[in-house]
Amino acid sequence: MSDPHPFDPALVRELASLLSDTDLSEIEVEKGDLRIRVARSVTVAPAMMAPMPAPAPIAVPLPPAPGNGLGAAGSAEPRHHPDAVTSPMVGTAYRRPSPGAKPFVEVGSSVNAGDKLLLIEAMKTFNDIVAPRGGTVTAIYVEDGQPVEYGEPLIVIG
Repeated sequence: MSDPHPFDPALVRELASLLSDTDLSEIEVEKGDLRIRVARSVTVAPAMMAPMPAPAPIAVPLPPAPGNGLGAAGSAEPRHHPDAVTSPMVGTAYRRPSPGAKPFVEVGSSVNAGDKLLLIEAMKTFNDIVAPRGGTVTAIYVEDGQPVEYGEPLIVIG
């Protein structure tokens, strides 16, 4: 008897490669009755993170430096800020590794490329959001436990 849904190891390897190339934590494809899901483990923060109320405004943008492209008024819409780090997914943003811990970064923090800025929880998986480049955090647009959309600005690194 032959299997009506032959297992294709090459497809699994291709999906695993795609997973690695895109920094995704899982991918699933479906064709007819055949479904293949490839996932990798991601180092995550503690599984339960309750949203914490912010006692005061989280961040206030620093005054703009001359020549940063913000225009004559000195402000830019966050979505179009050239130095904004945007959300790579829909989920819930957390600025802290756990409810009682201090935030990963604050306005004025110096960061290097690869430093953890915050976490985004999506589908019960916590994903590290890291600095794409070094610089100083000049604005933070999200609060702990705030829902975020794909492409939404999170933090500005100047």
